Amino acid sequence: MIDGSQIAAVLPRQPARVAYPDATPVPLPGRVVLPGLVNTHTHAAMTLLRGYADDLPLLEWLEQRIWPTEGRWVDEAFVRDGTRIAAHEMLRGGTTTFNDMYFYPDEAVGAAVAAGMRVVAGITYVAAPTRYADTEAVAIERGIAAADAWADHDRVRFMLAPHSTYAASVASWESAAGLAEDLGVGIHSHINETWGEVERHLAHHRRPTVQWLADHGALSPTFLAAHAVHMSRHDMEVAAEYGVAVSHCPSSNLKLASGFAKVAEMQELGVTVALGTDGAASNNRLDMFCEMRTAALLAKAVAKDGAAVDAHTALRMATLDGARALGWDDQIGSLVPGKQADLIAVDLSSAIDAPVYDVASHLVYVAGRADVSDVWIAGRAVVVDRRCVNVADGEVRSLATQWRDRIRASG
Repeated sequence: MIDGSQIAAVLPRQPARVAYPDATPVPLPGRVVLPGLVNTHTHAAMTLLRGYADDLPLLEWLEQRIWPTEGRWVDEAFVRDGTRIAAHEMLRGGTTTFNDMYFYPDEAVGAAVAAGMRVVAGITYVAAPTRYADTEAVAIERGIAAADAWADHDRVRFMLAPHSTYAASVASWESAAGLAEDLGVGIHSHINETWGEVERHLAHHRRPTVQWLADHGALSPTFLAAHAVHMSRHDMEVAAEYGVAVSHCPSSNLKLASGFAKVAEMQELGVTVALGTDGAASNNRLDMFCEMRTAALLAKAVAKDGAAVDAHTALRMATLDGARALGWDDQIGSLVPGKQADLIAVDLSSAIDAPVYDVASHLVYVAGRADVSDVWIAGRAVVVDRRCVNVADGEVRSLATQWRDRIRASG
């Protein structure tokens, strides 16, 4: 039962009819209703670079293709249109909340809100000059201004987002915890994504990354570590001690050959591990169903244990654990009276999906994003019968084609 933006009650059909005789039923034959999926790490606007630089080693991908292209093209229009395309894709696949790290956050938030989504935007900065900002200070100032502009919107939050320990300056990391506390936000950063990154940090700073962050006061229960692929036992224990959450991005980690995260071991130590897609330039799909299945399968191989990260755990990683990682679990992530009505309906009635023994198993190992039929965010329908209410298919195709042609023509 939905009352306004909230879940009023969760109960069987017949008692619901008795308790709420005036409620308007929404027939969903063959569907299972579950919380909206939470994508805890992405660069939404990079949908405009989907397929642009595939099948390359990470450094070549970044330094020779992605960074130069971003330097030429990323502006307000790029972020606005790219995020609009991403929002359409995520909604169609059952994602109701996403955590973004990119430039021009005001444009990204505007596109997300127009689509009806819930968003956590990054106050993103790097040490090198960019088209967005000449210095870290300017980038932070612009991000704070965007956060202030959206402060009263109930579906919008922000996080401080230094790109990484190698791309943001030491000085900015030394002040990050204090700044985040002053702003009342968490910190979101790429951590230990590649082995080379781990080695370079250790050689330069003489301490492992996670310990170095702890020594600088940056770690806390509001810190979200994206990727966290190469984590030693000590790294995991420090993360658990400080309540750090991890955004596991299995498809991106595979595609860029970054490595295999020890998800089951982190969870055993008490680390909250959620799921993210990363950007469409390094994954190609903003598809949380794909991430659930891949995460569950990879975790079993890494742990050498077929029981590791079972279907119920993978589903929780994509919902409640995602909400916890973003500090939003008091309002979203589970179907509990009083929480926000962020819901999705998944059609399990197809003959090619039969039989269904365990719904969670089916959602993780069988179903896909094409099976999402309806989506509600804060009680409002944003996808009805597989069509987005606020973002038209034709508009998305047109925007994507226009940008592809412009970027491709530039060489």
